[in-house]
Amino acid sequence: MSPESENVLPAFDADAIHAGNFALGIDHEKVAREVDTLMARMSLAQKIHEIRGHGPLPADSLWCAGGDEELGIAAWRMVDGPRGARAGVATAFPVAIARAATFDVDLERRVGMAIGLEVAAKGGNVLLAPTINLLRHPGWGRAQETYSEDTHHTGAMGVAFISGAQNHVLTSPKHFALNNLENTRFEMSGDIDARSLREVYLRHFERCVVEAGAASVMTAYNKVNGTYCCQNPELLQAILRDDWGFRGFVESDWYLGTRSTARALNAGLDIEMPAPYRFTDEKLEEALASGRLHEDTIHRNARHSVYQKVAWQLEDDAVAGKTRPDAARFVECDEHVALAREAAEKSMVLLKNAAELLPLERTGDTRIALVGDLADEINLGDRGSSMVTSTRVSKPLDGIRAAAGGATVTHFASDADLTGLADFDVCVVVAGLSYRDEGEFIPTAQQEAEGGDLARGGDRESLALPAAQRDLIERAATVARRTVVVLQGGSAIVVRDWIDDVEALLMTWYAGREGGLALGRVLFGDVCPSGRLPVSFPRHDDDLLPWDVAALSVEHDLLHGYRWLDHHAVAPEFPFGFGLSYTRFDLSELRVTRSEDEDASGGGFRCRVGVHNVGARAGAAVVQLYVSCSDSRVFRVPKELRGFGRVELEADGRATLEFALPDADLCFWDVETESWQLEDCRYRFRVGSSSADLPLEATCRRADGSWESVVYSPSPQ
Repeated sequence: MSPESENVLPAFDADAIHAGNFALGIDHEKVAREVDTLMARMSLAQKIHEIRGHGPLPADSLWCAGGDEELGIAAWRMVDGPRGARAGVATAFPVAIARAATFDVDLERRVGMAIGLEVAAKGGNVLLAPTINLLRHPGWGRAQETYSEDTHHTGAMGVAFISGAQNHVLTSPKHFALNNLENTRFEMSGDIDARSLREVYLRHFERCVVEAGAASVMTAYNKVNGTYCCQNPELLQAILRDDWGFRGFVESDWYLGTRSTARALNAGLDIEMPAPYRFTDEKLEEALASGRLHEDTIHRNARHSVYQKVAWQLEDDAVAGKTRPDAARFVECDEHVALAREAAEKSMVLLKNAAELLPLERTGDTRIALVGDLADEINLGDRGSSMVTSTRVSKPLDGIRAAAGGATVTHFASDADLTGLADFDVCVVVAGLSYRDEGEFIPTAQQEAEGGDLARGGDRESLALPAAQRDLIERAATVARRTVVVLQGGSAIVVRDWIDDVEALLMTWYAGREGGLALGRVLFGDVCPSGRLPVSFPRHDDDLLPWDVAALSVEHDLLHGYRWLDHHAVAPEFPFGFGLSYTRFDLSELRVTRSEDEDASGGGFRCRVGVHNVGARAGAAVVQLYVSCSDSRVFRVPKELRGFGRVELEADGRATLEFALPDADLCFWDVETESWQLEDCRYRFRVGSSSADLPLEATCRRADGSWESVVYSPSPQ
């Protein structure tokens, strides 16, 4: 393919991703002048009103803070929303980890835009999302709410969601920081060195703040190095504001998210939510009288809130210059429902397909047994703060019957007699997890809450399926001629005990209101599966780092997920980035070029790779770029994801995918100079379809500050 004829596609099109993000067009000099004028008119009492929520219960499902009618200052009206607006009924999208499995940043931008629009239509102006805590261990109860075990992947998806949502409302990425254990989240300390903090656990937060202009940030319940996040000046002031230039406001997590008065305010916590427990008049007066708190601190923190209200042109019924959208027109509109189905279809990961059992036949004489109670249940994920209620939800049984054509589908409950499965052409077992097994842990509602909003949730001690689910799969596979397992869940699941007994395995996560219909279309081949794993699936629990759901102190370092597995030379069951398709793709012609001072922001590389759909049907390839460093003066992990791109191609279609790799993505955090350093060493660029399948390679050495020629293996054709 000649350069002139290439169909070159950017792996990450920044202009398209950031289109319409109101935060990126704010005139900050003008806003600062207006805010200073407004703040000069405010009394201390009015400023105090800006730094706390209105009360312990929401109003019309919205949590309010601040506002002053006399001064024309609107109140914040916040609502949760990692998978949809948690206010009345709304479009329930697939959970975040499912959307992360699409590796589709354009799709995530559109999902963010749709959720932001529905929040605005509900009267909200702050969307408490996305959740961007790294999946340090897949047993974390809230794994379903976040994107990935990888910081680059999480950062790209988070940026896309934020820029989409901030077409309509402010966002609040959460939980800042190191929130990755659920059962002990209120007391746990994430203990970490400066390099691991900067390189791994904060890099995606930085990108969301600096690149996407996140308008606010929510602190975590836990401690970092022994200090609660809500009163941690290193996080809230030194890093967030001084280093990253954050101009927004910082709000606490709810109820137990604020642990002090003067200490939290001095550290940089701007708003206590949802009500004043630590920021009461009495406690503020006491702190001021004792000298532990000064009025200028209250002024500073209130100004952070007022600043965003002026910047975002906030009014009682308008955000970013747009009047409140019509809820009847936009909430659960046809476009958003179609988007939810698209996200579900693209999220499903085909993990095994022996003898190409899938897609299923739909002829009139095909008999399909559908096994498991989960096939006929609504299973949207946990029932904590991210829970969303839709007016209609398609279940697996609904979707499979809708897509089956002339094939007959017979459903068997989990406790049914399965001895007759041998009479069917194929058996599809729907198994997995639910809100009973994982999710946000809410101490005030530990009971199961069928029919209610709150549920048990919590971390998983083991990554294996519950015994009843394993037994169901084994009973079915023992009798059936051919078995397909459809897994539901919010993270990695150990399948070693039964994977060799089934012919096909499809991971569907918690797929949202359209999940059942999406499943049917994937199983019968109307949609070619294209999801890829955003989390490594280990063979055994003890293949991963130590995991204690009751821990009160957790050591964090550079290694977890595929980085841990690589370093310890442990093969996963299914690697990060893995996923099968109904078609096949060839990658070729890796070309790496060096460019200096791009966009006046420093140098970098551009990596191009050819993608060819060599199968007989249309599909999507997810191409991944990893970087390794040798001869470094510090420890480097075996490889790190530094780019990914999704390419949709017809049969025999070709395209060239281009990755932009800035020097910043090659740096390490130097603890001595407290800065990012690009060192002289050899850099290895590898491209492929998963962290374990990287056939294309190029290396380039930097010596005495200069770059040598690129060496390829294999050579470009």
